[in-house]
Amino acid sequence: MAFLKINFSLFRCLVASVFCVFLLGCEKSGKKNKLWGADDETKEEIAIPASFTADSVKKLTHQLDSVFRHFHKKRGFNGTVLVTKYDQVIYKNAFGLADFYKKDSLTVETAFQLASVSKQFTAMAIMMLKEDEKLSYDDSVQQYIPEFPYHGITIRQLLTHQSGLSNYTYFSDKLWPNRNQNLTNEDVIKLMVAHRPQPYYPPNTHFDYSNTGYSLLASIVEKVSETPFATFLRERIFEPLEMKHTFTYSPDVATLTGKIATGHTRYRQKRTTDYLDTVLGDKGIYSTVEDLYKWDQALYTQKLVSKETLHEAFTGAILKKKKNQEEDYGFGWRIRPLDNGDTAVYHGGLWHGFSTYLLRNPKEHSALIILSNLPNGSFSYLQELRKFLYPAHPDSTAKSQGPKMATRSRR
Repeated sequence: MAFLKINFSLFRCLVASVFCVFLLGCEKSGKKNKLWGADDETKEEIAIPASFTADSVKKLTHQLDSVFRHFHKKRGFNGTVLVTKYDQVIYKNAFGLADFYKKDSLTVETAFQLASVSKQFTAMAIMMLKEDEKLSYDDSVQQYIPEFPYHGITIRQLLTHQSGLSNYTYFSDKLWPNRNQNLTNEDVIKLMVAHRPQPYYPPNTHFDYSNTGYSLLASIVEKVSETPFATFLRERIFEPLEMKHTFTYSPDVATLTGKIATGHTRYRQKRTTDYLDTVLGDKGIYSTVEDLYKWDQALYTQKLVSKETLHEAFTGAILKKKKNQEEDYGFGWRIRPLDNGDTAVYHGGLWHGFSTYLLRNPKEHSALIILSNLPNGSFSYLQELRKFLYPAHPDSTAKSQGPKMATRSRR
């Protein structure tokens, strides 16, 4: 991915001016958040610093608007954004077009294909079934898919990308006979049974990001719940959380006329769907920034699963890290330290003309949600945004000559 040259003067000004809002160890006011979900006794409350005032929020909102307008005008960002702090939405906006051919404008109610951000919902479905005592993380895949030809692989290894399985999006290109016929999760299993594609690694020896693993998890959800995966997500997650603009992909999506973004190539040409889109679990969920805010807030409650189960999802599980590797992976979430010392859980996605990003800082109940239908490299500013929102130390920031250029990391 190409390097992005940031407007250093803009960021120096913004980072320095916003620091008063984010100082670590600032005085606590004792004020408790009573916003979204206030009537839910399981909602995790958080003390709000005295420095987080109406004036500071107004200032931060203005600064974020300046940043994103700059990225839209100068870097070609096309999408929607929502930023929260202490559970409050402090900024949301839409920039650009939902369809460059039709010239439809984006709104914050426009649904985007989430790509790999979908994986956290697949992991949640598995966690819910675990709490229902219908499966165990250490069960083998064969307990639910008896014909599965690879032994020694557990549900936990699928969740944490340590199964070693080869990527179905690659072997299907060679093995699927008719590209005009949609591929399903069941078809992926049948291809693996019939052709036994060579795994990349033995199970539980390497972290190797696996779309195949999450497609298998969706199949396990179906078999255990005796419910189609899309139906399970709708009935157990989307509807209870009132995520009214969230749904899974089906061939009918192409005919819908609601507020749905069209994926584009970097040259703004419409990206068409293909036979791989109908495989769910690793991708395939459509949602909006506002619905993802509801999802974020639900994770501070026990509406879906217990806090103990959620804690495990946000706990790193990579057995063998590379030298100097800071990132880890839980159940459908990447885990990384922020410059201010907090730990973020996040995920990004890239699929058929869509780029997506959802980052949460549980310590301060903040989130950064960005959805785009134009993968033109404009997401390479994410490192600068993280530094802006979660700066390291006042002294070092004040003396900084501006953030370094960043490249987009692998999703």
